[in-house]
Amino acid sequence: MVKRKIIQIVAALLMNSNFKGFAKGKIYQGGLKKICVPVLNCYSCPGAFGACPIGSLQALSNNPRTLVSFYIYGFLIIVGALFGRAVCGFLCPFGLIQELLNKIPLKNWRGKRCFQYLKKLKYVVLGIVIIVPTVLTLIGNVSFPAFCKFICPAGTLEAGLPISLMNARIRESLGLLFVWKLSLLAVIVFLAIKIYRPFCRFLCPLGAVYALLNRVSVLHIKTNKIKCSNCDICTDICEMEAKTHDDAECIRCGKCIRHCPQKALSWSLCRTQERIGINRIDK
Repeated sequence: MVKRKIIQIVAALLMNSNFKGFAKGKIYQGGLKKICVPVLNCYSCPGAFGACPIGSLQALSNNPRTLVSFYIYGFLIIVGALFGRAVCGFLCPFGLIQELLNKIPLKNWRGKRCFQYLKKLKYVVLGIVIIVPTVLTLIGNVSFPAFCKFICPAGTLEAGLPISLMNARIRESLGLLFVWKLSLLAVIVFLAIKIYRPFCRFLCPLGAVYALLNRVSVLHIKTNKIKCSNCDICTDICEMEAKTHDDAECIRCGKCIRHCPQKALSWSLCRTQERIGINRIDK
């Protein structure tokens, strides 16, 4: 757990190490902004060197010449096929923030029936991210980055708040849209205290992309069926409430590996047909 937290912190610092940006309240716009990072990290964050893939996807979808960005789609497919949602578990700064909020000692909400429905919302959001800007661009050449503009709490936290605090002119121009996004961020913060990574589980479109590739990703957790005693400890302790090690909700945090009493779980980079067949938690 400590090693994973170190990786998360280092990743967040590396992606947001433009400290001059925080000091001056300005956004880095150099050549590195043409490169996407694999996680949700706002382009407009003063410390960000790279571009958010979801923000880039929406921006390019608003351009009639680039309705389909093979670079971004290809990038996401390659990353997802290699690592699945381990990217969420080890590299995402906003995921780290939610995990730290969940450490606040209040009773957590777990196992709620509504979670089974809410987790499907992220696929709806993904559809909005891809379909809405594209359709509006085709119909009327209208720019409408819906997710970035109305939803993304990571953008509000990483970009909206720092820039508005450091720039008086921007503060004066803030209106109801900023109030809405700040309110949404406050709700996500509250939910993160009560629910483990609620934004990742219910709303994140990037998490939805990697979730779709989780079952086929090269990096995965395998089960030694000979050692496994079907004690279900791995599912009981899973904070994402994943049902199997290839579940779309599994972020490969490795907690189940550490707590397996039979040492039946391990990391693997091999996807043979036999291992896929046994890489599940039998009930």
